[in-house]
Amino acid sequence: MEKYVPDVYQKSIYTINYNKLKNNGIKCLLFDLDNTLVPYRTKVPTNKIIELFNGLKEQGFKVVLFSNSSRKRLKPFKELLEVDCCARAWKPSPKKFVKVIEELGFNISEVAIIGDQILTDVLGGNRVGITTILINPISKKDYFLTYINRIREKHKIRKLSKLDLFYKGKYYE
Repeated sequence: MEKYVPDVYQKSIYTINYNKLKNNGIKCLLFDLDNTLVPYRTKVPTNKIIELFNGLKEQGFKVVLFSNSSRKRLKPFKELLEVDCCARAWKPSPKKFVKVIEELGFNISEVAIIGDQILTDVLGGNRVGITTILINPISKKDYFLTYINRIREKHKIRKLSKLDLFYKGKYYE
């Protein structure tokens, strides 16, 4: 069950301690898109996200959008945020994680995934050994396939809580 436990759990992308990540050797941040950065029907990033990403890049982080969404969905975010992206990542499969990490020239210990789902972002990141950061979804509305995952995720969270491994709403760094 440990493969479903994130290394860090925070309320949102804005409450993550990026300085601590940097001090721990993280150099590359893989961000999920839907319900991590924006609700899944939102077409462009907000000014607040643009400011956050500009600040992260100024701090020296390599920032990459890492999503199961299509290239077409990611394109306006890639352009407005001026970041690389990996579309159709097929999370939780480790294949694209490994490919992106190798292409960018990072060690596994230097990469973190930030996302809103235990069954895709956390499980996928834990499978390859990178730092996993779970945040709460920013919207209650999900793409229909994600909705099915949310039901499965609730069952996993209940099991994790019974094992004293993870509690929803109990944040940690």
